[in-house]
Amino acid sequence: MDTPPAGAALPEPPEPGVTKTSAPAVPRREPKSEGTTLNVFSHGILIIWAIMVVMPLLWAVMTSFKTDRAIFTSPWALPDKLHFENWSRAWTEAHMSDYFLNTILVVGGSLIGTLLFGSMAAYVLARFEFPGNRFIYFLFIGGMSFPIILALVPLFYVLQNMALLNTLHGLILVYIAYSLPFTVFFLTAFFRTLPTSVAEAAFMDGASHTRTFFQVMLPMAKPGLISVGIFNFLGQWNQYLLPTVLNTEQDKKVLSQGLVQLAVSQGYKGDWSGLFAGLVMAMLPVLAAYIIFQRQVVAGLTAGAVK
Repeated sequence: MDTPPAGAALPEPPEPGVTKTSAPAVPRREPKSEGTTLNVFSHGILIIWAIMVVMPLLWAVMTSFKTDRAIFTSPWALPDKLHFENWSRAWTEAHMSDYFLNTILVVGGSLIGTLLFGSMAAYVLARFEFPGNRFIYFLFIGGMSFPIILALVPLFYVLQNMALLNTLHGLILVYIAYSLPFTVFFLTAFFRTLPTSVAEAAFMDGASHTRTFFQVMLPMAKPGLISVGIFNFLGQWNQYLLPTVLNTEQDKKVLSQGLVQLAVSQGYKGDWSGLFAGLVMAMLPVLAAYIIFQRQVVAGLTAGAVK
């Protein structure tokens, strides 16, 4: 019988009634293919959707640099050269410069007013309890479901009696009233997610309600303001029904009215290259605004989801 060498540790004897068995082997799991298949399928759908959205935009930009003959003879081919005279013709002869300036004035003024009044109303509805709070809130919600086409005739006579018909400032007021329901609905939910301790600390330091709102709470609501501002900018920039009814003077028309007038005139002039140039001019500010603020839009939509 072999004896262990001197100094070697002896194995511990097993406990009575306990038999030492080897650990069971863990079976290897084969990687599942369901997640990979779903991932490939979802990416494929996104790629198809991106092509459907991007291709018409690229085609419109490409067509704006072609001649009228090239648009009909080779609609899918690249332009032989960049015809920038199409853009200059649309900017000057089609009066797109005037329509562009009117649109910037109207949308800029209405956007500032909408964000200012909407944020103030939403802050009060979200942070203060008073009789009629929920009633006022649901009035704004009801304004989102009211068809604007039903208000066109009375709105026409209201602006006419107030001497605001066919004026840019009258159109600004209408745009503000049109955009307030969604703005209040969006910002009310956003202000409720902001911490109350910051406002309480400002009150304890002697700040008034006005100062607390403008210097403390409003900067904290910047992601929500940017998100709702982008949505309102898109809706107001592409608005056609309201200016068509309430703004009929030639020198006060906005960009959407100018594009329609330019499209109707094609039956007599045949300036299709100028029409596409004007169309691209109208699209560029919207695309630029979304590209610049896309991160802020996503941050505003997701803010408050995880606390």
